[in-house]
Amino acid sequence: MYANPVAYVFSCIFVLIAHFAMLSNIWFNGNYTEVRDVAVLGAAVIILDIAYFAVILAFKQMSYALDFLLILIIGMSVIFQSCFGHVKLDVKHYITCIVCLAACKAGYMLCRDHKLLQDKKLYIYGAIGVMVLITLVFTSAENMWIEIGSFTLQPSEFIKPLFVLACATSIADQQKRHKILIFNVVYENIALFCIMAVICLVQVKSHDYGSLPTFLSIYAMGFLLRICYPKAKFSKKKLFGVIAVLVVFLIIGLKYAPDYVQHRLHVDIWSDKTGDGYQQSQALIGIANGGWFGVGPGKGFLANVFAYDNDIVFATVSEEWGLLYALMMVLVIIIITAVPLINPTRSYFHGSMSACVCAAFIVQMALNIFGSCNLIPFTGVTIPFISTGGSSLLVSGIMIGMLMAGQSPVFKEHKQKKQEDPEPAWRWKE
Repeated sequence: MYANPVAYVFSCIFVLIAHFAMLSNIWFNGNYTEVRDVAVLGAAVIILDIAYFAVILAFKQMSYALDFLLILIIGMSVIFQSCFGHVKLDVKHYITCIVCLAACKAGYMLCRDHKLLQDKKLYIYGAIGVMVLITLVFTSAENMWIEIGSFTLQPSEFIKPLFVLACATSIADQQKRHKILIFNVVYENIALFCIMAVICLVQVKSHDYGSLPTFLSIYAMGFLLRICYPKAKFSKKKLFGVIAVLVVFLIIGLKYAPDYVQHRLHVDIWSDKTGDGYQQSQALIGIANGGWFGVGPGKGFLANVFAYDNDIVFATVSEEWGLLYALMMVLVIIIITAVPLINPTRSYFHGSMSACVCAAFIVQMALNIFGSCNLIPFTGVTIPFISTGGSSLLVSGIMIGMLMAGQSPVFKEHKQKKQEDPEPAWRWKE
């Protein structure tokens, strides 16, 4: 273990105090009928904290900052989701959060060795193809989820970490240029552009336009880091040309978008409060009603509005807990994305991977918050770690593990296959 023991102990105490303060707020201001409900919720959160504190000691890392931030936001998520409408432990969400923590460590172990991932690049491309195929075959525009018992999975979510890895593994190939007609091109750049195009087509076919900005942010960050790679020699003219093409595609996409998308882009929520503007208008009313300190855990009205626990969860938290708690929640997620900047990664691959993950988190969170506040058209995407959803939480855990891998990478020299001995010079020739 590389962590400072004193810092480790104080970090544990800080997380426990933060969660205990939230539980105290429930005790004094919450809407519950039995004290047992508060006790069960409190015990579940504290036990999860202590268990994770013990588990992380089994993983040798150079920094545990992300671990403590993760368990802090996960505990907040469990408390928030267990209080919407009425205080009672949300067992399903609690189990999903445990799976998220396990997925985090799995992502950490898988992404530490950049050389191994670079060598397995074709398998990453293949995995993206498989997830795209599953999305096309087993989902539709009406139902984008695959039901497995009481849990549901959204296949398109699992493309995100794979796409991040695809963008990162192409970094080292920027110097491998090939002549096609009069152009010097990098095959990996063409491959990534084709992958991005396929993902866009799948999202459009599934009518999941809200996730498009997240995928585009991953690709944009990966593209930016590829052209900034040492000796990449990407000309400014090409860069401006690419930007111009993207702007043209964006304008065409907005102009010829389906009618329901056009309506959502131009809807006046206050003149259509019972139609397409219902969720956003209620969300704004809920935020205003909550003020700085909220109406109390479990006492909000938004718990009766569709998608209160995922699509407009920022507004639901703001109503019951207050805008102050909601901003603290956002701040924790922002700090999670800032840690890779405070503790610089130790390889260009891990830096690129971390930057793509952070871009995805920031864009996804911004879409949810700004959509709930009617600053942009409503997209219906989730806030990482806070919103319900098995696929979203699982993928968010994997991507946090990727950030942790960037903080504690492994560098190994992979054994090359032994070359066959050349034919002895003394052997008789026929």
